[in-house]
Amino acid sequence: MAPLKAVLVDDEPLALQLLQSLLGDIPEIEVIATCRNGREALNAVATHLPDLLFLDIQMPGMNGFDVIGRLQGDIIPQVVFATAYDHYAVEAFDVNAVDYVLKPMEPERLALAVDRARARLRQQGQQGQYNQADEKGRLLTSLATHSSPEAGETAAADSPGKLAIKDGGRIILANQSDIEWIDAAGDYMCVHTKGETHIMRSTLKELQQQLCPNTFKRVHRSTLVNLNYIQEIQVLTKGEFLLTLRSAEKVKVSRNYRQSIKEYLEHNQTTAAI
Repeated sequence: MAPLKAVLVDDEPLALQLLQSLLGDIPEIEVIATCRNGREALNAVATHLPDLLFLDIQMPGMNGFDVIGRLQGDIIPQVVFATAYDHYAVEAFDVNAVDYVLKPMEPERLALAVDRARARLRQQGQQGQYNQADEKGRLLTSLATHSSPEAGETAAADSPGKLAIKDGGRIILANQSDIEWIDAAGDYMCVHTKGETHIMRSTLKELQQQLCPNTFKRVHRSTLVNLNYIQEIQVLTKGEFLLTLRSAEKVKVSRNYRQSIKEYLEHNQTTAAI
């Protein structure tokens, strides 16, 4: 499989060098250009037509969102925001970013972003011609409201009911059974459900109290997974697992949270070596 062609954009030379070095260890990525500002980024995208754009947000003159706004509609690559600031998460999903990675960046987190980009590109290929506006419309970006922890714990313990998500002046009640996985982006939770991403203002601990404990398990300090959506479990080195979900999303299970997956395997009488 051909590697994804990537353009990197960051106004800080050291951050740019570090990002290029980390991506150099990922065989699925080929860095074809590095840029120090938004204007260079626009020229690089127009010239090289990359698959993937790693983009800083706060840059002088033209910030990351300005760059996205000036890209031509038919040449927009998959965008991964790489930033030191967590409070742009809602805006990032509003412009259909494939991922949002916080600095200091970790190799595993960057590898996950690459996996997500490849999965989305694969999905686009299966669906035929890709429509950026339609995809953006499917990514519901809304701030969250949540019930009290006590009420959440009671409802979650009874059954996998609904999760309340505030969207302007209305509240969306998302079925917990439709939620595939949840990951944290700073103070926001990204709830992935039926092809949509809902953004909630919450901590992972508060959100977990509202979810059915028999269905949703914490597999990383920043990730919850609906066990019913696990399609494949790969055993990694250092006592970690890699989960493949129904949507082809890949989620890593850290050593500190691997017990929940081991119990899931035992419950389903799986004989895989763990």
